Amino acid sequence: MNKHLVFLLVLLTTAGAHAQTVAVTKQSEKIKEENIEVFAVTLDGKKEDVSLAWNKFLKEIGKLKQSTDPMTVSEPMFNGTIFQANSFYAQLKKSTETSSTVWAGIIPAEWNQSDVDRINLELEKLVHQFGVTYYRSKVQEKIDETQQALDAVEKQKQRTLNQNTDLTLKLSNSDQEKIRLEKSLEANKLENAVLRIKIQNNKKAQDSLANVGVQIKKVMETHKEKQRKIN
Repeated sequence: MNKHLVFLLVLLTTAGAHAQTVAVTKQSEKIKEENIEVFAVTLDGKKEDVSLAWNKFLKEIGKLKQSTDPMTVSEPMFNGTIFQANSFYAQLKKSTETSSTVWAGIIPAEWNQSDVDRINLELEKLVHQFGVTYYRSKVQEKIDETQQALDAVEKQKQRTLNQNTDLTLKLSNSDQEKIRLEKSLEANKLENAVLRIKIQNNKKAQDSLANVGVQIKKVMETHKEKQRKIN
């Protein structure tokens, strides 16, 4: 079986078809000596992989400052509204060797009281949306890998079809050459038999002429003997 087809089959048999659910939870984090409630989600993925995606995602929300711990996102934009004088906090933690947790939250005192509930709701949605985006991107990578394998198989399939056309043409030419050679062989057999007969007849003619030659020489010797006796 072609190696590309084997690879494709492996992808299809190992890829799960179950739906991934992103569950956002609340947890407590200490920021500026104050314990605050943040929104978190634990994702399947190594810390370095999730971190790259998380940072990229946050940069689309506002101005990300990665040098702080936790990170700070200033002038965030939610539903088209930019909160220029405000910031929220975000971070990523390694949960296990194969999972990581991201979270986002605010210090309520740093915001207008009227905006706190709204921003918390937006942050909960933001964390959930990141989880959905992250998992979808991972699935898309598998889709892309599968498409590449499928493209390779289709390419190989087309190559084998072209080879089959070429081989079929060669086989047809070979069959015609075989017929020509078989006819030529039959003609050669007939010619060989005719030549053998002609050689045999030629040999018989040679023997016959040799005998005639002997007789003629005898007659000629008789004439010569008569000629010598004339005086």
